[in-house]
Amino acid sequence: MEPKKILIITYYWPPAGGPGVQRWLKFVKYLPDFGIQPVVYIPENPTYPIVDENLGSEVSDKAIILKQKIFEPYQLASFLSKNKTKKMNSGIIPNQKKQSFLDKVFLWIRGNLFIPDARFFWVKPSVAYLEKYILENNIDTIVTSGPPHSLHLIGLDLKKKLNLKWFADFRDPWTTIGYHKSLRLSGFAAKKHKQLELEVLNTADTIIVTSKTTKKEFEVLTTKPIEVITNGYDVEKVEKQPLDSKFSLAHIGSFLSARNPKLLWETLVELLNEIPEFKKHLELKLIGAVSQEVLDTIAAFGLNDYVNNLGYVSHEEAIAHQRKSQVLLLIEIDSEETKSIIPGKLFEYMVSNRPIIAIGPKDSDFAEIITSTNTGVFFEYIEKERLKSTIVVYYHQFLEGKLQSHGVGLQKYSRKNLTEQLEQLLTSYL
Repeated sequence: MEPKKILIITYYWPPAGGPGVQRWLKFVKYLPDFGIQPVVYIPENPTYPIVDENLGSEVSDKAIILKQKIFEPYQLASFLSKNKTKKMNSGIIPNQKKQSFLDKVFLWIRGNLFIPDARFFWVKPSVAYLEKYILENNIDTIVTSGPPHSLHLIGLDLKKKLNLKWFADFRDPWTTIGYHKSLRLSGFAAKKHKQLELEVLNTADTIIVTSKTTKKEFEVLTTKPIEVITNGYDVEKVEKQPLDSKFSLAHIGSFLSARNPKLLWETLVELLNEIPEFKKHLELKLIGAVSQEVLDTIAAFGLNDYVNNLGYVSHEEAIAHQRKSQVLLLIEIDSEETKSIIPGKLFEYMVSNRPIIAIGPKDSDFAEIITSTNTGVFFEYIEKERLKSTIVVYYHQFLEGKLQSHGVGLQKYSRKNLTEQLEQLLTSYL
């Protein structure tokens, strides 16, 4: 019996780096184990803000890959300011008070002219190409993954034209995501985003989300079935890593302006003043894109001598740093909108055997995961003294050579188990 073919429409795919590519790269890796043939539709010439050539080796040889050219206005905007365009494309938006005139212009254009995002030019040609492919290859199930949410508009049009089942996968929310308010939206643009979001949520057969909070938000907007399938971790073939000789606090991933945890910087300064030997042990490792505002704040607190800013590294190197760093930092924006965000790196952090210090808004979905798996400690932005006490405990465990985490119940978050959950959902309609 031939495997069931399912069309997956995604923007992020190797050689794209960063967290956006991991979810469907891993699902596609394991779907053939459950009798599903993944057909993956991706752009042929995308503008990826981060590139990781090593990820190409993880693409399943059982997947059928379809490519079509895409026009992205980022390619034109880069002529004006390549640096600003790259940062905006990767989600790094300057603090509103520090935005230059050019920053404001770029944000206004991004929010008001490109709805829902700068990939909307890909919608019509993709629908034309895929409609023909779907009919010729007898495909009756499609998945769209966003952001970019333009890809859901491809699914919307295909659903209207063809008799097929459509699963809309939201890796992040749409109109409630943290940066949405920063796009300088006009009343018309804000209304258009809401309208498109409602149409997608009420036309797709099933909505897939990554957190319980996003499910609750969407349940107010639609009566369609909503399933939670979180991100997860994969079995990584990384050699055993010797632990850093310093008391390293490592932040891995994009460090956005709004994630600037001043309570952490204040805590570290106090500990440097109170514990003389702390000065010779502390290391603050920053791995990935870091906003200038975060770097300026660290400098203002006098912490530059302790910073090791490594910039972007490959996913393989990031995994190695997760396993050799003494403590892993997970920082989320302190706002109502970010309670639903569960950073993809959390699950890789959890299986690294290194304790996590997580800072975020009250009632965050990822706080529940960290607590239930015993992989670290979560702090609200007002809990400086508790944060300070925890760092002191970790520091003394570091001096004694006993610092590590003892995670429990992690297997449910393995990529293979999550793919089995996805397969059951996809085939429940067959």
